[in-house]
This record gives sequence, structure tokens and C-alpha cells, in this order.
Amino acid sequence: MKSFYRQRKKSSSASGAGKAKATSTSKSKSSKPSALGSHGSFNLHGDYGREEEMMRKFDMDMTYGPCLGMTRLQRWERAHNLGLNPPRDIEHLLRGDSGGGNVGLECLWDGCI
Repeated sequence: MKSFYRQRKKSSSASGAGKAKATSTSKSKSSKPSALGSHGSFNLHGDYGREEEMMRKFDMDMTYGPCLGMTRLQRWERAHNLGLNPPRDIEHLLRGDSGGGNVGLECLWDGCI
């Protein structure tokens, strides 16, 4: 096999080594966008308000169990019955007690999976 795949090290001249050293010390700027936002966190803010942002964080928090197959209110009630202490703010938003904007009762993943 060695005769078929003949590999040789490329000889580096003195001028080539100097160029490699110069380019390795220079700082290069990456043109790839960062996965994180400009402040080091994911951009969770979209075209929705503070209440919907709270609901989305509740959907993503697996402390209160899975959210598929039930509404947000059913999930909150299940977590409450199991003694998982879900946030009362979420309950008030879901029941419409807070006087804030209307939030969707379906979880973030409804219809996606």
C-alpha cells in the first residue's frame, strides 16, 4: 500500500517558515455569526410581549414535566398537584387574572412535533 499512496513531507524553505510564523501570530476576525446574541445570551425576544416570553420560558422548563399533548393551564395544574411549585404568575396569566395581554394556551411546541 505504501507504494500506491506515496506520501512525502513538503520541504519548507526558510522564507516559507517566516511567512507561516507571521500569519499565525496575526489576529484574524471570524466572519461567522455567533450562535449567541450580541450580549452573550440567546435572543429569546421576538414579536411578542413580556407575558408570552414568560409562557415560553415555562414551556422550556422541564422541571414541571413535558408539555406536549396538553394546554399550558393543564400542565400548570398537573405540576401544582404533583407539588412541583410552578410559578403563580403563570397561573394568573393563564387564567386571565393579571389584566395583562392575552397569552396563548397552547404550548410552544404545539403543532411542531
